[in-house]
Amino acid sequence: MRTLGIVMAGGKGERLYPLTKERSKPAVPFGGKYRIIDFVISNFVNSGIFSSYILVQYMSQSLIEYMRLSWRQNGITNDQFLTVVPPQMRLGEMWYRGTADAVRQNLNIISDFNPDALAIFGADHVYRCDIKQMLKFHEEMNADVTVAALPIPLRQATSFGVLSVDAKGRMNGFEEKPANPKPIPSNPGYCYASMGNYIFNYNALVKMFHEEYAEMPGLDFGKSILPAIHKRYRVFAYNFPSQVLPGMKPYEEKGYWRDVGTIQSYWQTNMDLLGQTPKLDLYNPKWQIHSASFNSPPSKFIGADIRDSMISDGCIVDNASIHRSILGRGVSVHEKCHIEDSIIMDHCEIRAGTRLKKVIVDRFNTLGPKISIGHDSDEDAQHYYIDPSGIVILPRGRTLS
Repeated sequence: MRTLGIVMAGGKGERLYPLTKERSKPAVPFGGKYRIIDFVISNFVNSGIFSSYILVQYMSQSLIEYMRLSWRQNGITNDQFLTVVPPQMRLGEMWYRGTADAVRQNLNIISDFNPDALAIFGADHVYRCDIKQMLKFHEEMNADVTVAALPIPLRQATSFGVLSVDAKGRMNGFEEKPANPKPIPSNPGYCYASMGNYIFNYNALVKMFHEEYAEMPGLDFGKSILPAIHKRYRVFAYNFPSQVLPGMKPYEEKGYWRDVGTIQSYWQTNMDLLGQTPKLDLYNPKWQIHSASFNSPPSKFIGADIRDSMISDGCIVDNASIHRSILGRGVSVHEKCHIEDSIIMDHCEIRAGTRLKKVIVDRFNTLGPKISIGHDSDEDAQHYYIDPSGIVILPRGRTLS
């Protein structure tokens, strides 16, 4: 099956502010050396999908530059490419008006590729997915559309778009944030939440755009298309945790998938990478998450006390303690600093005597000396941005002396 990847990377990420003050959500750094978008593109590449368009919109320059510097744009043949596509306004002077409208506005380049199927995936989630297995399921079910679905407890349904299915997994309904979700027939305590990842047969999608939705200006897969298409097309739910991911460790959470759309979920998902038995173990040579390759020197530790932490290339830690934290590239931590439960992004300098607890420090910041953040919420509120979860965030490039 000739498959074209479509990466939906235009989201504002308003709930991740101030990390999204100058970048889109998929461009937010994650896990020390990655950006959030690295996960979906790695899933495509690891699954043998080497032809992808990345649809961008809001605050896109940071993401465009990252893609230019970090990912090879062309493969061995002309059918292997990774191309960033801003809104072309071919249908009028308008931005993308929903996820499905973004695809509709780019039907010209999609048709030029002549695919059998489209893998339309979001760019703002952290997970690993073998899309080959999803495509196999799609073909076996003779489906027009397959929706990646995550079983969740019924009480959590009010936060998701929920699919109702029959005993064979065929969708017979879809509802956003239902108060009374329909359970999975074989698992009555759970329902299927849409992950925002879809396989569409190309011909079926074009037919939808030309017939059912030709006159609808704002068009979104979750709000507009999924609630109705099951009446005319064969739509199936793909049970995401059923995949057998190469190299997955026994202790990892099966079907790990996180929407890092809030500061609290972003921080917690970073923390999930830590520990002796992490919920998501990135140390998997059979399913690598690829990222930028920089010519950085090795990290250097001078009498450091480092526990349960991830330290990226080019860092220097000089007689400081770092506990359960993640440091990006080129971070300098001076003597007598103590960093705990924190995320420090690229090229920050933490000067002598500074103490940080449950703090997210965006790129290019200089802190200290002898600053204390995260230990006194009343004091922090006078100087810093504090998320309702209590996490303190320092925006990009804010120097504190």
